[in-house]
Amino acid sequence: MVVTYNSARFVPDLIASLAPGLRGLTWHLTVADNASSDDTVAVLRNDAPWARVVETGRNGGYAAGINAAVAAAAPHDAVLVLNPDIRLAPDCVPELLAVLRRRDAGIVVPRIVRANGDFSPSLRREPTILRALGDALLGANRIGRIGRLGEVITDRRWYAEETSVDWAEGSIMLIDRACWDACGQWDESFFLYSEETEFALRARDRGFAMVLAPRAQARHLEGDSATSPRLWALLTLNRVRLYHRRHSLPSAVVYWSLIVLREASRAVVGNRCSQCAVRSLVSLSRLREPPGPMSVHPAA
Repeated sequence: MVVTYNSARFVPDLIASLAPGLRGLTWHLTVADNASSDDTVAVLRNDAPWARVVETGRNGGYAAGINAAVAAAAPHDAVLVLNPDIRLAPDCVPELLAVLRRRDAGIVVPRIVRANGDFSPSLRREPTILRALGDALLGANRIGRIGRLGEVITDRRWYAEETSVDWAEGSIMLIDRACWDACGQWDESFFLYSEETEFALRARDRGFAMVLAPRAQARHLEGDSATSPRLWALLTLNRVRLYHRRHSLPSAVVYWSLIVLREASRAVVGNRCSQCAVRSLVSLSRLREPPGPMSVHPAA
């Protein structure tokens, strides 16, 4: 299933990658469109007339789109969650499914490469105070190479084997139906960012592992969260909100302080994204209330 929002430019190439990427499997495509104002729905109906398109009538966010698509889908044994800017490599999903069954996992993800084919560190460890401190002091890329201290797993050796991880980026993941049924829907209070983290950690709490299938590959064209101040602020806020949900208030305050430290250290040298993030992090109303609908692409 796919969630779209003003995704007309992405849809044709995604659809073209589905048949080779799902070769040998019985599958169907369900798309939840979050009230696109461009030609997304028309492109879908032209390029994939066999797909089931759910027009949600609102931009409710990525999690809401996923839930709407799964609710409308035909009977299935597993759910393949896809961003519209994902391109499946040939035989990607059969390999994901093979690992899902062989490892008795709840969620399986492929090895992701960037648009130009470069390595993309898509695997993550659970957020902790120690990892937030390492990120604040050394940066995600550097701390990710030091044992298990980094949240972002940047050591390429982890991507060479069937590795169990706490969570991974949500642009593509195959979820077993038993896992979905046990965990329930994705949390729609996260409009964008951290919804995949919350679902993966909830699945792990219920005994469903997430596993990397290194021989399955997908290309992610990637969005602009790192260059958009508004999106970066939302990403940062949701990290803090999720941590608070899973930990005590004193622990959450320490975690928030470290995230503020990290963003402030970048803000003082002129990083506009971090400047916006700091303003949001020190706003109690922003921290307390789930973000409302935004006119952004929830899958980019």
